[in-house]
Amino acid sequence: MTKRNPTRKIKVGSTFIGGGEPVVLQSMCATKTVDVAATAAAAELLRDAGAMLVRIAVDTPSDAEALSEIRQRTTANLSVDLQENWRLAERVAPFVDKIRYNPGHLHHTETEMSWREKVKRIAAIAETNDCALRVGVNCGSLAPNQVSADDPIFISALEHTQYLDSIGFTRYCVSLKSSNAAAVIAVNRRFAAERPDVPLHLGVTEAGMPPEGIMKSRLALETLLGEGIGDTIRVSLTVPNERKTEEIQAGRMILDNVSRGIVLTEKDWQPQRLNIVSCPSCARVQNSAFVELAQRVREATKFASGLPITIAVMGCRVN
Repeated sequence: MTKRNPTRKIKVGSTFIGGGEPVVLQSMCATKTVDVAATAAAAELLRDAGAMLVRIAVDTPSDAEALSEIRQRTTANLSVDLQENWRLAERVAPFVDKIRYNPGHLHHTETEMSWREKVKRIAAIAETNDCALRVGVNCGSLAPNQVSADDPIFISALEHTQYLDSIGFTRYCVSLKSSNAAAVIAVNRRFAAERPDVPLHLGVTEAGMPPEGIMKSRLALETLLGEGIGDTIRVSLTVPNERKTEEIQAGRMILDNVSRGIVLTEKDWQPQRLNIVSCPSCARVQNSAFVELAQRVREATKFASGLPITIAVMGCRVN
């Protein structure tokens, strides 16, 4: 593998991200968080498959309450995914190793508070509870004043990292995600050039179903890792809960390819012009039939494979 960017090393539970450490594989539970037994079992299954970090969605006080028991039932390093409900950080921090917040969603609630006030509070909670942070910027949820800006994902990530540095919190990594592989490559290259010290979490969000979702992820992640960019990765696939380990298998394949100098390019993969974007199965999906729906949409639209059409199959309010 190409010499990696000299990012700072941050501790996340029993593992480290950045600083020349091996690239960390991640995945996310697709079970309902309030189902303690199922979620703990899913976390253990992913850990056994090679996930050094397992993410869990927490949206409600009930989810937060369940997390304390989940923590007792799994030895996986846990990351919690907060969206609009940033105040739940205080309730979940004692039971996890990393908190992910979405900069865009900090603007949707408690609008009388600035995003800086909220981030300062989240960072203080993380520090008190020995947690790392992920600044998770997503093309589908940007700050209202940045939507029309040039390269808003980059601007948002840079703004938040500069603010965290200014308040003395540096135990964080950043993700800059899009459902478009080319956009993921471009924005991560730009951010890595501007902030080579910041550990990067790589992924193509809403990549879709296998095999197309794996190919999109390969295109972005193999390119970036081959250039020395990236410290932790997640391959986000639309698959049922019992197949979530496929995300880890795909991630291993990507790392193995890069180590052997095999990097997928657009010339190697000529995708159908029809592009189905579907969010990865997770706890927020409101109906367990979501994955089946995505598969049915793919089958029903085969006739249009040569047309330049994008169809989005979204499973929750976030996407």
